[in-house]
Amino acid sequence: MFDVIIAGCGPTGAMLAAELRLHDVRVLVLEKETEPASFVRIVGLHIRSLELMAMRGLLDRILQHGRQRPPGGFFAAIPKPAPKGLDSAYAYLLGIPQPVIVRLLEEHAIELGAQVRRGCAVAGFEQDDEGVTVELADGEQLRSRYLVGCDGGRSTVRKLLGVGFPGEPSRTETLMGEMEVGVPQEEITAKVTEIRETHQPFCLRPFGEGVYSVVVPAAGVSDRAKPPTLEDFKQQLRTIAGTDFGVHSPRWLSRFGDATRLAERYRVGRVLLAGDAAHIHPPTGGQGLNLGVQDAFNLGWKLAAQIHGWAPETLLDTYEAERHPVAEDVLDNTRAQMELHSTEPGPQAVRRLLTELMDFDEVNRYLIEKITAIGIRYDFGEGPDLLGRRLHDIDVKQGNLYGLLHRGRGLLLDRTERLTVGGWSDRVDYLADPTAVLDVPCVLLRPDGHVAWIGDDQQDLDDHLSRWFGKPAN
Repeated sequence: MFDVIIAGCGPTGAMLAAELRLHDVRVLVLEKETEPASFVRIVGLHIRSLELMAMRGLLDRILQHGRQRPPGGFFAAIPKPAPKGLDSAYAYLLGIPQPVIVRLLEEHAIELGAQVRRGCAVAGFEQDDEGVTVELADGEQLRSRYLVGCDGGRSTVRKLLGVGFPGEPSRTETLMGEMEVGVPQEEITAKVTEIRETHQPFCLRPFGEGVYSVVVPAAGVSDRAKPPTLEDFKQQLRTIAGTDFGVHSPRWLSRFGDATRLAERYRVGRVLLAGDAAHIHPPTGGQGLNLGVQDAFNLGWKLAAQIHGWAPETLLDTYEAERHPVAEDVLDNTRAQMELHSTEPGPQAVRRLLTELMDFDEVNRYLIEKITAIGIRYDFGEGPDLLGRRLHDIDVKQGNLYGLLHRGRGLLLDRTERLTVGGWSDRVDYLADPTAVLDVPCVLLRPDGHVAWIGDDQQDLDDHLSRWFGKPAN
């Protein structure tokens, strides 16, 4: 009997397993693939995801395998630098091979005690008042208290659950890959600048050591049911740029569409959805992996609280209430970005206008904070603007704030030195630090780093501790 079975050991599933293990939840991760993906696709960790990795003590390990670059030019690939003074100690993009980040997160989950079984596909399940019986493709049956589908856009769990996945089917397709080039970078830069004035679904971006990320339209190339070839890329480059830039030695090649869909529900009884199983969208802006990892951080501590019996009645429901609107916003901004990639006169006129507007710091900052997820504010009711937002990493007398969140517990940061977490000390840590650089007297942080309460009154604090962390232990 497991507490949670997770279908899918991608970034979302592995991160969720690790978050659950921080609270001693018995976790089994089922991955249908027998071996990790062999292709080396570079993905980007945005600011909020980097913050979350820092909160769990993972960032230093991950940084060794990635390349940092400034967090600008994300929105529809409009080449604007990031605004100065972004509210984060981790204001950069980390490019990292997707198999590497998956491996690191899986290793982290296993180190914490999660079990991972490869070559195991979920074929069916039935749930009752006590738990979920999961049937594997080979007929084996497993029992758990909860099941979470982190099994991608074609999620078997979502389909078996009968949850609708409305949205728009793919209308256009794009080729994406990484390969070496045979011409100087200066020649590539000049040609890309020229082409982007009229043809937006086109990109050659360097990743170091002569390797480039190449993005070109897929229209007119080989059968969409077959994997793209290097010759497909060469053909499209010659059509658009008049040269194939001498591309060779591809690391990986793929094609993607602009399908955009969002699950109608994230939870039905004891079965939940997270990551691409709950939402899919085009990769423009690089938000997909980040959105799934952030789902896992939101869900993990809440599901653990439910399993251990101290969760307030509606706590698990706040997962969908908070993350569904975030996914809606991501889908909308990717829709907008895809429109701005169109070569039609209308979208191009809007693109030129937005390019001008992004010269205003407020506009540029708003879009960067949206893409990197540091602008998210959950609805926790009336209160100061900081309420419901994540708190950036700050220096405290014990080092840095995020260093105090490695165990995945709540935290009361008390600048008055008069408050206490009392009977919640088994779930919430306490730090008295009058020197902490904050504009408010005290903050209560959830395990995901979002501000759950601001104030200096003990009774008001107790009410909010009960709201988020259940009844006191004594």
